[in-house]
Amino acid sequence: MKNITRKPEWIKVQLPTQKPYFKIKELIKSHKLNTVCEEAACPNRGECWSLGTATFMILGNICTRSCGFCNVITGKPTELDTEEPQRVAKATQTLNLKHVVITSVNRDELADGGAQIWAQTILETRQLNPDTQIEVLIPDLKGNSKALKVIFATKPDILNHNIETVPRLYNTVRPQANYEQSLNVLSLAKTYNLTTKSGIMLGLGETKDEVEKVLTDLRKHKVDLITIGQYLQPTQNHLPVARFIHPDEFNYYREYGLSIGFSNVFSGALVRSSYHAFEQANQLT
Repeated sequence: MKNITRKPEWIKVQLPTQKPYFKIKELIKSHKLNTVCEEAACPNRGECWSLGTATFMILGNICTRSCGFCNVITGKPTELDTEEPQRVAKATQTLNLKHVVITSVNRDELADGGAQIWAQTILETRQLNPDTQIEVLIPDLKGNSKALKVIFATKPDILNHNIETVPRLYNTVRPQANYEQSLNVLSLAKTYNLTTKSGIMLGLGETKDEVEKVLTDLRKHKVDLITIGQYLQPTQNHLPVARFIHPDEFNYYREYGLSIGFSNVFSGALVRSSYHAFEQANQLT
């Protein structure tokens, strides 16, 4: 697949210049926390941090999987940090967040995939911040329903699990994941009456029909919210960009998603899973 490196004019990243950005950067360092904003080299971190929002990443910063799109380090994770949930809760309080997003690396070497730490983080964050909405972006936990239910039972306000791409591209984009398994994770979350969310990247070689099929599959599994963004190659060691999607096409997917029943669709080049998460959660149509 040919790598397209020249970015079009509609992909512009805001540079961090405002005081809240540096405040959050220092807070993360002082609390010994990780963020997916930095680990995944998110293009929106300047904008989001300047607005006083961040996405905390728990269970360390080393992932057991090697997805072709992701900038998070792959390797053997360190031991569990049992004090991490309290630090996330405290950081949420210090930032006075109305809406906090928490994600994690994959910890496939653990029997429960890290579910107990996940549950503890949600519960302690809620206890210290009772008025804060809690959105979680979870891995598939290898489809372990018992472990997933430990997380679902804590009743996060939004349960996000990203589908990431179309089934045909899973072997190269998500080689250690399974499309149907990810759909089942979202379906199981619905049995707990949770608001569910997912996300897909475009520009990896998918077709329009394939994208529409993924959106339809997600709605069949009663997913409420969807984010659709442009894949950007983090380093030369990652999958190349096959195509930059025009804003008109992103607008088409937004309208299509709404037409088949999504409560809200965020679709655009720089849209990411937690991009304007508070806004999406509170503008349900």
